[in-house]
Amino acid sequence: MSEASKLLRNIPSMDRILSLEWVQSYYAALGRRAVKSLIEEILTSCREDILSGNRKELDVEVLMNEIKDVLEERSKQSLRRVINATGVIVHTNLGRSCLAEEAIEAVSEASRYYSNLEYDLEAGRRGHRYDHVEWLLCQLTGAEAALVVNNNASAVLLCLAALAANGEAIISRGELIEIGESFRIPDIMAFSGAKMVEVGTTNRTHLYDYERAITENTKIILKVHPSNYRIVGFHSQVERKDLTNLAHSRGLLVMEDLGSGFLVDLSSYGLRGEPTIGQCIEDGVDVVTFSGDKLLGGPQIGGIVGKKDIVSKLKRHPLLRAVRVDKMTLAALESTLRLYLREDIAKIPTIRMIMTDIEDLQRKATGLANSLKELLSEKKGWLVETVKVKDVVGGGAFPDDELDGFGVAIRPPRDMSASTLVSQLRDLETPVVANVDQDKLIFHVRTMSAEDCQILISQMGRMV
Repeated sequence: MSEASKLLRNIPSMDRILSLEWVQSYYAALGRRAVKSLIEEILTSCREDILSGNRKELDVEVLMNEIKDVLEERSKQSLRRVINATGVIVHTNLGRSCLAEEAIEAVSEASRYYSNLEYDLEAGRRGHRYDHVEWLLCQLTGAEAALVVNNNASAVLLCLAALAANGEAIISRGELIEIGESFRIPDIMAFSGAKMVEVGTTNRTHLYDYERAITENTKIILKVHPSNYRIVGFHSQVERKDLTNLAHSRGLLVMEDLGSGFLVDLSSYGLRGEPTIGQCIEDGVDVVTFSGDKLLGGPQIGGIVGKKDIVSKLKRHPLLRAVRVDKMTLAALESTLRLYLREDIAKIPTIRMIMTDIEDLQRKATGLANSLKELLSEKKGWLVETVKVKDVVGGGAFPDDELDGFGVAIRPPRDMSASTLVSQLRDLETPVVANVDQDKLIFHVRTMSAEDCQILISQMGRMV
């Protein structure tokens, strides 16, 4: 008998493995069928390694541990709560904005019970799902009409498809941006059926550039927020009012993709240079698109506000059905917008984090540092201190601006690197995502709630 055959014969049978009590304990989380399927994948891989010569020996205990690791990993909820200790308020990779408590309660109610999603209670007939938020968006932006879709990329696509398909859309070369992994303005324009007409140069675009590009086929002038991209130095762009005056004098529309988009002026908190949605409408922009889960502090949506006849055209476009929002999203958005309406914006986590007073951040960081010092006081080689940090808004907004903040720096003992510690924190029951600065781990407290701090302390107490 060959060596490979001997190894194959030593692989435990499926029935034997499934009879093990610890294997059966995973049935509750995964079901017997899924457990069997996962084990079969591992056993098949083991057999293939033996036959190919990649595995020269078989340790059954190692094989069982491999099975246990896979079953354990698959038993965990994939989408999980994490503690954001990075100081990035709108962190795209960590879910962007957290919802206000009122919005969370509204989502719970909308998902638990039947609702009047598309039912007019007064008339007793079919209604429209967008009516639940349209009036609110109009009140808050000054627009004539409003519509929401599933994200801002969809909003841009829908507007271009409905307003500029088979025609020309003029855009500055300095605004042909790419964000994320797949949102590229030239690709979105091509997919919509609009012909892109580039004007100006990368760093300078003048009003006459737009004026010279207008032809009988032009349908729209598109203005795009640069997100995280900025040009500094020798740079100029056309003022919004000048652009809308030119377009309207030629019977054209102006559309602006505002990107993050926000409803309140944040200049008093050191964040300047970004227009609100309402300011764009006031400057004469015909249709504005924006995100809901960034600086607005709500759920993921693509907001569209503008002239009534334009929004009506969007509502009739067949693409709308493919990008519409669900009842839970509408419930969260309505509750968030009502907080703005009654000027109760401090209840919106994203806005509250931006508005947090520097003295409050220092007290919070000091409290966390003291607790961690007490926890690590008996451990040798640990250094814990309160430090000044720079926080950022994130989400493509205010990339040039930083917020003064405070954090807690931890330097582990010499036998442990900061990189090792930050990796261990990500493996906790409630993962913690933090920053590393040279040989120190930094917790930015601006993006950590009081509950987050308590969980961190508790988990580190069990870890070190």
